[in-house]
Amino acid sequence: MKKYLRYSIISAKSQLKSEIANSYLNWFWWILDPVCFMLIYTFMFGYVFKAREAYFPIFIFIGLSMWDFFNRMMNTGVKIVKDNKAIVTKVYLPKYILIMTKLWNNGFKMMISFGIVFAMMLVWRVPITLNLLWFFPILMILGIFTFGCAAHLAHYGVFVEDLSNVISICLRLIFYMTGIFYNVETRIPAPYGEMLTKGNPMAFLLQSMRGAMLYGKTPHRKLLLFWLLVSLMLAWTGIRKIYKNENSYVKVI
Repeated sequence: MKKYLRYSIISAKSQLKSEIANSYLNWFWWILDPVCFMLIYTFMFGYVFKAREAYFPIFIFIGLSMWDFFNRMMNTGVKIVKDNKAIVTKVYLPKYILIMTKLWNNGFKMMISFGIVFAMMLVWRVPITLNLLWFFPILMILGIFTFGCAAHLAHYGVFVEDLSNVISICLRLIFYMTGIFYNVETRIPAPYGEMLTKGNPMAFLLQSMRGAMLYGKTPHRKLLLFWLLVSLMLAWTGIRKIYKNENSYVKVI
């Protein structure tokens, strides 16, 4: 990773620049896109369906910021080797570095969204507590977990042509089970809501982030440690799987 770190960062910057090269609004789209979705969901669930969560627009924005990052990584990860055929077939590069590049790319966009979240917290005068510092470990676990999942998908995506379609369907299901626009524990009857939160890493990390940032709550530290260990195991096995099979990728694609 250290050897190819500079390449992954430069590549991520190039991809970000190419995304806005022919756009009239340029980088402003990275702000406008999540804000528009936040306004839509806030109107639908805050006013139409009468959601009662405190600081609901920020509640929604945190969910969208984290979910967008995870969703983009899964959708790009599953076909990342085939999409980079020109590089993979001509130059040797550890294939997980392609995932790292996308991690920096989408991570940058997520940090822009969280910059807006912090600004909104000031406008809404959300009480700031020391639990806000949990923002960093929660974000780190999200990054490692996402990288691990993307590494496994990158491997199987080479051999299974229809995997991207299956992942799209699964992500829609996970989206509604994660509680992007509602509180899983309060909206789903006990004990199923709590079970879903603890068993779904995205729901748990989302709930922990909202609790730490908006409501001054300390996350469940043992569960955080558990999902950190699971994420590290996913990342390690994903990299190992790619290393063992990357010579066959060129033949397949």
